[in-house]
Amino acid sequence: MKPIRPGADRLIRAVIYVRISQDRTGAHLGVDRQLEDCKALAESRGWEVIETYVDNDISAYSGKRRPDYRRMLDDLENGVATVVISWHTDRLHRSPTELEEYIDLSQRRGIDTHTVQAGDLDLSTSSGRMTARIHGAVARHESEHKAERVARARLQKAKAGKWGGGIRPFGWGVPTGEMRKKVDRKSGEEVEVPVLDMNKLVPEEAAAIEVGIDMLLSGGSIAGWVRWLADKGLNTTRGNPIGHTEGREMLMRARNAGIAIYKGEEIGPGGWEPIVPEEKHRAVVAVLLDPTRRTSPGAQPRWLGSMLYRCGRDECTHYMYVTQAGGRRYPSYRCRTAHGGGRRAERVDEYVQDTIIERLTRPDAADLLLPGPSDVNVAALQVESEQIRRRLTDLAALFGSGQIDMQQFTEGSDVARAQLEGVTRQMARAAVKDPLVPLVGAKDVRKVWGAMPLDQKRAVLRALISVSLTPPKRGPMPDGGRFDYDAVKFEWLRSTPPHSFS
Repeated sequence: MKPIRPGADRLIRAVIYVRISQDRTGAHLGVDRQLEDCKALAESRGWEVIETYVDNDISAYSGKRRPDYRRMLDDLENGVATVVISWHTDRLHRSPTELEEYIDLSQRRGIDTHTVQAGDLDLSTSSGRMTARIHGAVARHESEHKAERVARARLQKAKAGKWGGGIRPFGWGVPTGEMRKKVDRKSGEEVEVPVLDMNKLVPEEAAAIEVGIDMLLSGGSIAGWVRWLADKGLNTTRGNPIGHTEGREMLMRARNAGIAIYKGEEIGPGGWEPIVPEEKHRAVVAVLLDPTRRTSPGAQPRWLGSMLYRCGRDECTHYMYVTQAGGRRYPSYRCRTAHGGGRRAERVDEYVQDTIIERLTRPDAADLLLPGPSDVNVAALQVESEQIRRRLTDLAALFGSGQIDMQQFTEGSDVARAQLEGVTRQMARAAVKDPLVPLVGAKDVRKVWGAMPLDQKRAVLRALISVSLTPPKRGPMPDGGRFDYDAVKFEWLRSTPPHSFS
């Protein structure tokens, strides 16, 4: 460190840097105490503090960008000050890379570093730099050791099936009646908030998760569920609208089935009340991870038969879409080859849905349902799934103890994971609902149909019937109307109706 000339102290320009890794209350008390001590040090040395840099609730060990620290380095590079004051060296750095950058800057710009707790650092000498690096290594060790303790505590909590903390998950968190004090981060004021029981379900939110999973398993989409949530006025636990990404994450959470997760891996049953059985959870995850599923479909269909109805003209293989181009007064179905203009989309869809509703209202509608798996098969698949997961855990333990080598571990894991993937697919097929299930046996089929999102209606259409549109006749129809019902052809995919619908 360069000696300071007597009587020249007041000419020394200094800056202060303070930081705290965690500010759980948001009250800034930690950085305020550091700042008070640093100012006292500057006053005792007679230095003029021209700037203060504060990074609150940011860890140096985490690697996250520290905005005020970077601003300080830029100012020092530009000659703003020649002295840096900090409460301790570990407030400045916990990364060897950062330390070396700081040493290089200090040597080039003649920066002196002074701390309240660790004394002065003379980075102009090899011994001073060695001392700084030792301080940095010790601080790094402390951070890593703390991280190990925290990780171990979290693992122990997860294995016990306890809530690990963080933002309240959608679906759980019933007030216990107790209150706790918390500092509001925005206002800085101390407020009382309810203590939540994270093991108990919030009925309305849990029911919404169940509806979303049933939608997906019945041929619906995340977009349809998100619209349903918006109609119900349901938001995230932070009060924000639920979008496609948030909705997808909610439906894929293992927590929904009462499964505890640690670092992305399932570690056993949780201690909370599940929303859905495990087979439903496995099924919806399989559906959403299916690589053949369209995840970016572009514009969402607005009509029942868009790209589902076929062109019925001879040798034409195209699907129909809805357009109002060419001076049409109303949206009409047509194919890419311009066949069959004039089929008014609203009238065609109304006729098709009336046909579907009429068929599903008959006493024999249950005959249309696909056979479902027995509970015994699903239970057996769950047992097999658990056995495979246990084998994977045992393989990891054998490798960790040195009883098997890496090749044996890899080969065994690959086999087990392939088996697990097969069982998961079977469970998915077992739990996926026939899209006709909500309608068959309903007291009022038309009412249930009307309440279904469009994507679920389209799933019913795909499963039950194939519709072709042939060129309509011109002029009035025999019934006096202007709609040619005979131009709409039906091919039933599951059974042949006993009489005509026309």
